[in-house]
Amino acid sequence: MSDADRPDFPWRWLLPSLALLLCLTVWGIGIYPRLPERVPQHIGPDGIDAWTEKSVGAVFVPVFVHAGNVALTAAVAAATLRMRPADEIPPGQRASALVNRPSTRASAARTARATLQLALCIGLSLAVTCAVMWRTEPDPHVPAWLFAAVLAPVALGVVLVLAAAVRDRRERRK
Repeated sequence: MSDADRPDFPWRWLLPSLALLLCLTVWGIGIYPRLPERVPQHIGPDGIDAWTEKSVGAVFVPVFVHAGNVALTAAVAAATLRMRPADEIPPGQRASALVNRPSTRASAARTARATLQLALCIGLSLAVTCAVMWRTEPDPHVPAWLFAAVLAPVALGVVLVLAAAVRDRRERRK
């Protein structure tokens, strides 16, 4: 497959994750001076069960995680688009069994978009976590809805990726 035949990188699907990253960064910078000297380090099933001294590293962990997540998923999406789809491998040429290739270029584009949507969903989960971690009052109580609010966006993102994979499998069988 030539470079001209490859689908373009789906930048408009990456932009929401980048916008969320920017919003989390601005929010964190704005709230940082007002945070107490001890901030949550770990949130367990019974609430906040570990605290740490306020520092840029401790406060911005969710932002750093989201930045790494965005970079990794963008790289995976780009690699998916660069991969030769199964329908373009010449007859008789063996393809590595270690690579789960998309069936077609259209499938590669769908998979790349779904991967970028998963990045956004993970970022939304991290934003919910920030809402608890970045409270200006040192309160160990964690709202009952937190667990569901953190998991729901990730579950949605996983469903989107699985839907793209199932559609790819169906196309492959045809």
